[in-house]
Amino acid sequence: MRSLRNRLAALFGLIVLGAIAIAYLLVVPPLEGQLRDQKVDGLEEAARLHVGPIRETVGADNPVATVQRRLETASARARARVTLLDVGSGTQGLQVSGGLDSEDDPGDESRFVLADRAARSGSVETGTEPTSLGRVAEVAVPLKVDGTVVKIAVFSDDLEAVDDNVAFIRSRILLGGIVAFGVAVLAGYVVARALTARVRRLERAARRVAEGDFSTRIRVDSDDELGRLAAAFDQMQVQLAQLQTAREQFIATASHELRTPLFSLGGFVELLADEELDEQTRREFTAQVRGQVERLTKLATELLDLSRLGSGAVVLRPEPTDLSTLAREVTAEFRPALGDHEVEVTAPSAGVEVECDPERVAQVLRILMDNALVHTPPGTAIRVSAERVDGEARLTVADTGLGIARKAMPRIFEPFFTASDDGSRGAGLGLAIASELAERMDGELTAASRPGGTTFTLVLPA
Repeated sequence: MRSLRNRLAALFGLIVLGAIAIAYLLVVPPLEGQLRDQKVDGLEEAARLHVGPIRETVGADNPVATVQRRLETASARARARVTLLDVGSGTQGLQVSGGLDSEDDPGDESRFVLADRAARSGSVETGTEPTSLGRVAEVAVPLKVDGTVVKIAVFSDDLEAVDDNVAFIRSRILLGGIVAFGVAVLAGYVVARALTARVRRLERAARRVAEGDFSTRIRVDSDDELGRLAAAFDQMQVQLAQLQTAREQFIATASHELRTPLFSLGGFVELLADEELDEQTRREFTAQVRGQVERLTKLATELLDLSRLGSGAVVLRPEPTDLSTLAREVTAEFRPALGDHEVEVTAPSAGVEVECDPERVAQVLRILMDNALVHTPPGTAIRVSAERVDGEARLTVADTGLGIARKAMPRIFEPFFTASDDGSRGAGLGLAIASELAERMDGELTAASRPGGTTFTLVLPA
C-alpha cells in the first residue's frame, strides 16, 4: 500500500463500499418495516370487514360446527388464519385460552400476545409475532357481550411474502454492491495508474533538474491540475535554465572584470620593482596602481551590493524624507568631482516629502550622479530635480551629454552591461543596483535618452 496507485484503488473501493452500506441502511430496514406495516394494515382492514358473522355467534347458543364454518368462511374471505379464543378471569386479570381455529393443523405455536392485550384494553390490537414458522402479522379483535370482552377473534397471516421481497432486494443490493466494488477498484486502479505515470514523469524531470540538467521539456498533456503542475514545472525549468545561464555569465563577467585590474596591478608591481625607475615614472605607476585599487574596491562593493539585493538581505528602513533636501545633500558630496560640469538642483519651495528609506534613495542618486559625471564630457550641464506628479514623487538626474545609443537602451539596467567599450568607465553594475533598489522600494527607475541628453528618473509612491 505504499504505492499511490494501490492506495487510490483501495480508496475508490472503500468509497463504493461506504456508498453501498449507506444505501443498504437507507433502503432495506425502512422498506422491510414499511412492507410489514402495509401487511398489518391490510389484515386489519380485512378483519374489521369479515369479523361480523363471527361476532354474531358470541353470546348465542350456536353449535360448534356453525361457529367453525363461519371461522372458515371469514378465513377464506380475509385470506388469513382466523382463531377464536375464549376470555376468562385469572389471578392476573383477564386471560385468553384455547378455542376454535380455521385451520385444522396450523403448524406453529403462536402465543397470541396481542390477544392478551386486546382482552385487557378492550380495543383492536395489531402487530407481529415470532413463531416457529417465522414472524406473522396479527390483528386481535375483542368480541363483547354487554360491554364485557368474552372472546377474541385473531386474524393472522405469515410474512413470508414480505420476507421474500426484502430478501430479494437485499440480495440485489449486495450483488450490485459486489459488482460496483469490483468495477470501482478496477477503474480506480486504471485511473491511478495513469495519474501515477504522469507523476513519475514529473519525478524523473525533477531528478534531472536536481542534477543540473535543464534541457528536457515537460510534456503538458491535459488542462487538469496535473497538467497545470506540469506546465508550471516546465516554466520553472526554463527559468532555472535562464538563471543558470545568467549565473554562469555573471561569474564569467565578474571574473573578467576582476582579472583585468589584477593583471594590471601585477604588471605595475613588477615595473615598480625596477630600481632604475626615475621618481617621476614611479609616481605615475603608483597613481596607476592606486586607480586600479580603487577600481577593484568599487567593483567588490558593487558585487556585494548586487549579491545582497539578489538574496533579499537588504533591509529597508522607511521614514518621512524630503527629496529636495536629500538631492541637495547628495549633490554637495560631488562638488569636488564636478570640475567643469555645471550642476543645477531644482525643487518646489515646499519640498517633496515621501515615506522612503533615505539611505537607499541617496545610494540611487549617487549612482545616477556618478553615471552622469563619468559619461558626459566637461562643460556639460547636469540637472537634479524633485517633484510630485499625479500622486508620485519623482527624482530626476538629467545631463546634456552625447546620449545612449538606441540599441543599448533595453540593456542598460543589466549587470556588467556598458554602453561603451571603455572599461575604465566602470563594470556596468551601478545602474543594475539602482534599478533593483528602486523595485525594492516599490518604485521604478526609468531612462530616456536622445542625442544631446539622457534623463534617469526614480519614481516612488508618494
